[in-house]
Amino acid sequence: MTAIAVTIAGSDSGGGAGIQADLKTFSALGVYGASVITALTAQNTLGVAAVHDVPAAFVTAQIDAVFSDLRVDAVKIGMLSQPGVIEAVAAGLDRYGQRKIVLDPVMVATSGDVLLAPEAVKAIKNDLLPLATLVTPNLPEAAILLGSQQAHNEEEMVAQGKALLGVTSCHAVLIKGGHCVGDDATDILVSKTGFERFVRPRVATPHSHGTGCTLSAAIAALLSQGVALAEAVDRAKTYVWEGLRHGHGLGVGKGRGPVDHLFAIRGKQPPA
Repeated sequence: MTAIAVTIAGSDSGGGAGIQADLKTFSALGVYGASVITALTAQNTLGVAAVHDVPAAFVTAQIDAVFSDLRVDAVKIGMLSQPGVIEAVAAGLDRYGQRKIVLDPVMVATSGDVLLAPEAVKAIKNDLLPLATLVTPNLPEAAILLGSQQAHNEEEMVAQGKALLGVTSCHAVLIKGGHCVGDDATDILVSKTGFERFVRPRVATPHSHGTGCTLSAAIAALLSQGVALAEAVDRAKTYVWEGLRHGHGLGVGKGRGPVDHLFAIRGKQPPA
């Protein structure tokens, strides 16, 4: 049977991040994708013009519709901006006994602006992180979750990963090092058994919109197929790296363009 993954996230009308990026990623990796939309955004490669939050009751209705019918193998969680929505998602996942959950805590915009109110951050820490198989914060997001300064090197990244394990009860943390400087982009997977580094050469490109969404969606897709966590992280990082390398050829938008989610499919003969 085909593996099924569900993305619970916001919609990106420009198609580069959020629900749209997740569903493209699922399809590229051979997984059937379904969705629960938590917010609608009016955005493109130049920025976000407006956000419309979906009421918590309707988020619950979507969860019930999807999970009562589909055999869901893994879940990716992205943008959740309201405490009521966060609580609804946590309650729904617990109700349906979901065990493979990748949480991408979308808290900080590319500009550096904090996107979530303190009460929403608290709800994510208290309600969602204990359910997560993996949480994938970047450096600013890890700092917000811990109420600390941002890590500046790998030693500090490992320390913050261990601290997050201690205060949130999640199973594993992938600290994303994209905000560090240097020729390589290093992510560090921290679990109760230790830590592992995942390194790829840094790609100098303006076409990087949606990388965080894409990475977490790829990990969820691979977990849904039964791939072990460390291997899923490694393969997902390679997928994002290739998407970054191929993104320049898309020619999408006038601003910070998306990665190429379909690079492996694009060179093949169309089915029709």
